[in-house]
Amino acid sequence: MAGGAYLALLAACGGGGGGGGGGGGGSMPPPGGPPPFTSVAQVRVSQPATFSPGCDGVPATGTLYTDTAAEPSLAVNPTSPVNLISAWQRNRWSDGGAQGLGLAASFDGGMTWTTSNAAFSRCTGGNSGNAGNYARATDVWLTVSPTGVVYALSLSFTGAALLAGSSSAMLVAQSHDGGLTWSVPTALIQDSSTAFNDKGSISADSTDANYVYAVWDRLTGQTGGPSYFAVTANAGSTWQAARSIYDPGAQSQTLGNQMVVLPGDVVLDVFTELGATSALARVIRSTDHGATWSAPVTVSDLQPLGTTDPNTGAVVRDGSDLVSVSVGPGGIIYVAWQDSRFSGGRRDGIAMTHSADGGLSWSVPVQVNADPNVQAFTPTIHVRADGVIGVTYYDLRNDSASPASLLTDCWLVTSSDGVTFRESHLSGPFDLDLAPDSQGLFLGDYEALASTAGAFLPFYVQTDAGTQVRSDAFIDFPAPSAAAQARAGAAGATFQAQAAPAGITPTPGARQRVVERIRLTRAQRRHRP
Repeated sequence: MAGGAYLALLAACGGGGGGGGGGGGGSMPPPGGPPPFTSVAQVRVSQPATFSPGCDGVPATGTLYTDTAAEPSLAVNPTSPVNLISAWQRNRWSDGGAQGLGLAASFDGGMTWTTSNAAFSRCTGGNSGNAGNYARATDVWLTVSPTGVVYALSLSFTGAALLAGSSSAMLVAQSHDGGLTWSVPTALIQDSSTAFNDKGSISADSTDANYVYAVWDRLTGQTGGPSYFAVTANAGSTWQAARSIYDPGAQSQTLGNQMVVLPGDVVLDVFTELGATSALARVIRSTDHGATWSAPVTVSDLQPLGTTDPNTGAVVRDGSDLVSVSVGPGGIIYVAWQDSRFSGGRRDGIAMTHSADGGLSWSVPVQVNADPNVQAFTPTIHVRADGVIGVTYYDLRNDSASPASLLTDCWLVTSSDGVTFRESHLSGPFDLDLAPDSQGLFLGDYEALASTAGAFLPFYVQTDAGTQVRSDAFIDFPAPSAAAQARAGAAGATFQAQAAPAGITPTPGARQRVVERIRLTRAQRRHRP
């Protein structure tokens, strides 16, 4: 259905308009006052944390940022499109992870939410009697099977990666009631200090509800990091033993593994392969539910510089060296990432490529952020069932010359052909300086984007108004009026996606910055500031 029809359906279900949402079906403004200007209906999903002091059970390290959210995930129940399930990090630590993961369910299309917990860490019910006996949790990911079973994946850990006494696990919990309640988590893998499990995702097979795939990178030292994989063939009753499906070698690691399922039950794992001085987006394929895998195919090299405050040089921890993946009708695969190639290495834009042959070959990357003259970062791509492509991202076009703030906006661009895009303003400008500092100003290494049949559902984090470090996760309903878009300075503007200009090459300094970004990304994965 079209966006306007979807909002009408929400109204019929009892939903209200933008400005704020609440747990338990209530409505409250975000802490610190109203959010920054939004061009669309917006609902706050995350809630202030109520964890008891010392709930993680270990001496504190780093700085705890209470009332912060990061790295949201969003899923739509295919059996009931007004049932949305969301998740995010609650109370981010400066040196990695969060006290717990927030979970919430909506049964009116996202207008009101009921919050819940799963025992992914001690602050949310983990203890010595279940698999969640860990101090922190992070990297939450959601998926829903064709029969409506919801799966949530968490990286849960105690202690800094690969240090003596540390441990980590990939945990999965299920919900059979649309995200209201959750099972005790199942451990797909548990490791001590000799390995660290990182950056997972989970994907239900859209053609067979029995199969669900989980994938992550497993750091096995200061350099190595193969892709690890686990699958259930009986809807989560049991999981096959986790195993390596691709090892890039001792001096390389994978990162940001994501699985998608194509027509014909072809399963793809799309990931970044980080070497000492290079980053590649790559893909491997399986035609037997993950029993065997092909050799890797290179999607593209990645050339991100990373985002910095243009006035102070402060680092933004963004989606550098990660890719976002979605599959459209007919099995066309789309991948988006942050890249500096379009400006000759001066600033990052948003790149997109696609494959129409199952990931065997890929198109020339094109730039899909509307304003090419400012830094753009942390893209998320999603393709609706009608084939319309959507990409959300942040940029700094409304930032000022003042070093006292870092004004940031969130945007959605859409296209029915991958060539002509229309831009919509979602929210901002908000002050990114009020984000938690977790090896850089941090809203998340990724955000979320889902859809109903004819409407996109961006789910992302922004800082709150005021002067305190605070952030929340918001869902938007992009059906903006022309007047609202004009006020945002982007009245439904259209633009053409463009490949990098012929002959443009980065300077040696820009190439060095790309290498430094790769090294920083590798260090961040091992929680080494």
